[in-house]
Amino acid sequence: MLQSAVGEWFEQDGDVPFMMQVYQIREAKRPLIPAVAHVDGSGRLQTVYAHTNPRYHALISAFFEQTGVPMVLNTSFNENEPVVCTPAEALDCFLRTKMDVLVMGDWVVRRG
Repeated sequence: MLQSAVGEWFEQDGDVPFMMQVYQIREAKRPLIPAVAHVDGSGRLQTVYAHTNPRYHALISAFFEQTGVPMVLNTSFNENEPVVCTPAEALDCFLRTKMDVLVMGDWVVRRG
């Protein structure tokens, strides 16, 4: 999520660059992000800054402009295997699954 919006959406405000913290989501915001909210009302947080990850920050900012939600759901990239770590593993997973699009850096792969 955009670091600048943490305090508005979570009961704590902080810097969590590596998804290592779980904070309580403000009760009024939970219905707006049901896929992010755990059953206890918490959510795993990763803060994103433009100066450390400009591409990801731009993606989240564009989503925020369209939806009013300053975050996207970040989940593991795998299917019944260890988490994808290389471009070859990403392409292999894409080809074996029903994913519609795979984006790696400047490359976009779409199903035909």
